[in-house]
Amino acid sequence: MSLNLEQKQAVVAEVAKQVAGAQAIVMVENRGMHVADMTQLRAKARASGVYFRVVKNTLVRRAVADTPYANLADKMVGPLAYGMGPDPVAVAKVLSDFAKGHDKFVITGGAMPGQVMSAKEITALATLPSREELLGRLVGTMLAPIAKFVRTLNEVPSKFVRALAAVRDARPAA
Repeated sequence: MSLNLEQKQAVVAEVAKQVAGAQAIVMVENRGMHVADMTQLRAKARASGVYFRVVKNTLVRRAVADTPYANLADKMVGPLAYGMGPDPVAVAKVLSDFAKGHDKFVITGGAMPGQVMSAKEITALATLPSREELLGRLVGTMLAPIAKFVRTLNEVPSKFVRALAAVRDARPAA
C-alpha cells in the first residue's frame, strides 16, 4: 500500500524527530521475518527506549539530510529497518541480541554522529556495558578511596577499645 504525499511528509517528520535526538542509528535487513518475531522485537526495543521502524529508504534519506547522519544515506540499499535512540549501546544491544537468535535478521551497518559504522563495529558496540553500568562503575571507583580512608580512621578507636578490653580481661576479678 503506497502512501500519499501527506502521509510521506508525516513519516519523514516523525523519523527526522527521532534522528534529531538519536546518538546512533542501526540499519538491519529483515527480509523474510515473521510478524510475531518483529512484534517481539518492537516490544523489546520500546522497553529499552529504542525507536524501531521499517521505513522506505527514500523517506529516511530525506529525514537524515542535513544531519550528522547524512553520510549514511549511501548505505541505505535494500529492504531495511532502522533502530535509533539516545543510548548507542542500547540500540546496538537490542538489535544484536535479536540478530543472534534470528538468521534472517542481519545488521548491515549504522552510524553515530559523523561516523558510519560497519556491522562488526555495531556488534562490538553491543558488547560494551550500558551507560548506567558505566556510571555505577565510575561512582564505585570514586568512592573506593573515601571508603578506605573512613575504615582507616575507624580502626584507631577500634584498636583502643580492643586494647582496653584485653587489659580488663587480663586483671584478676577483684
